[in-house]
Amino acid sequence: MRNCRILLVVMLLFLLQQPVFSQYAKIRSWSEKELLASKALKPAHVGICIYEPATNKYWYNYQEDHYFTPASNTKIFSLYTGMLLLGDSLPALRYLDTDSVLYVQGTADPAFLHPDYTFQPAFQLLQQSNKKIEIVPANNENPRFGYGWSWNDYADYYQSELNEWPMYGNVARLRHHGDSLYIIPKMYELSTNKNNSLTELEVKRDERSNRFSMGYNSTVYKSEEEEVPFITGGLEDLALRLQDTLHKPVYIAPQAPAGLQLMKGIPSDSLFLPMMHRSDNFFAEQTLMMCADKLFDTISTKHMISYMLDHSLKDLPDTPNWADGSGLSRYNLFSPRDFVYVLTSMYNTYPTSRLYSLFATGGKGTLKNYYKEQFVHAKTGTLTGVVALSGYLVTKKNKTLIFSVLVNNHNNSASTVRREVEHFLTQVYENY
Repeated sequence: MRNCRILLVVMLLFLLQQPVFSQYAKIRSWSEKELLASKALKPAHVGICIYEPATNKYWYNYQEDHYFTPASNTKIFSLYTGMLLLGDSLPALRYLDTDSVLYVQGTADPAFLHPDYTFQPAFQLLQQSNKKIEIVPANNENPRFGYGWSWNDYADYYQSELNEWPMYGNVARLRHHGDSLYIIPKMYELSTNKNNSLTELEVKRDERSNRFSMGYNSTVYKSEEEEVPFITGGLEDLALRLQDTLHKPVYIAPQAPAGLQLMKGIPSDSLFLPMMHRSDNFFAEQTLMMCADKLFDTISTKHMISYMLDHSLKDLPDTPNWADGSGLSRYNLFSPRDFVYVLTSMYNTYPTSRLYSLFATGGKGTLKNYYKEQFVHAKTGTLTGVVALSGYLVTKKNKTLIFSVLVNNHNNSASTVRREVEHFLTQVYENY
């Protein structure tokens, strides 16, 4: 009799577990028979992690502990760092206003004179002052390019140089309107060539100087604009750019004065949103630099990353090789469950209304051509041979899942890989 009762209990427990097993089996089947077996992904290296925070259960894992180059999914870690350390506003500037001198020091804020932002408190301070302006050097340990970046992308809009006091997003904006030509900053040299055979604006920059050239066809395109990174140089170059903009002398302070105060700048989320929606590399890199400056009074991405891994992220399931803030570096190596871990930490810390707004959803940002039902709030990642997507998925039955799908070494078009991943996640959305 006792054995019968034990058998009955075991059978009941088995039956109670059936929905869970069935749930896992469905997703595993979709993954193995469709996603992983697809022509686009079969030869690739793939990792998947799907987790439900409400039940603390993993719905599906596949190579979740393997390391992948995540491309711009790295920005999720930069976002987490920025949200944790920067507070509600960016640090626009450090300054000290004395009787005769206005001392100013850069804090790595990328919003200064950036065309996306009309609120410019630091510029207003400089513009309205009638005192001598002196730049106090910041403790900047960062090189102008990130660790492992491709050198020959120096003139591409997505790889702006990094420095302690960015201006204009550290890019020159070259524009033609009819036969009128413009460059901002105006101090840089621009040569032009009208060429009626061109089908688009052609812009170039010398590798080692701020000499720009523009080829254009005004009969085809009446108005165009391109962005090309300029060489930021040192403090003397910064002083010249400020001088050119302010139309008054700017000097370098012979020594740092005591008592510099921090000026608040734009709301932090107004930087984080474009950083995530359009995958802005420059904003992501400068975010880590601002965090380091605020925490250590020294601008050091390397130091900032080490601090995060030793403190707020010390319990990551797999220790990553975190190389930069943007994901441009192929030295970055993360596991899918690392992304699920940090996304879960954010989910448990911040309201979903704020969190979901910072991640792109279907039809918007980098997801504008995908996920039209808008059931995901996620970050994309793309490099040659790399497609990544990590974020939040809300199913039809209103279950919130946290997921990461990382694909490396594919030899197909990125859009084809994205469609396969979209089909897989759509099945999860529709069936649960």
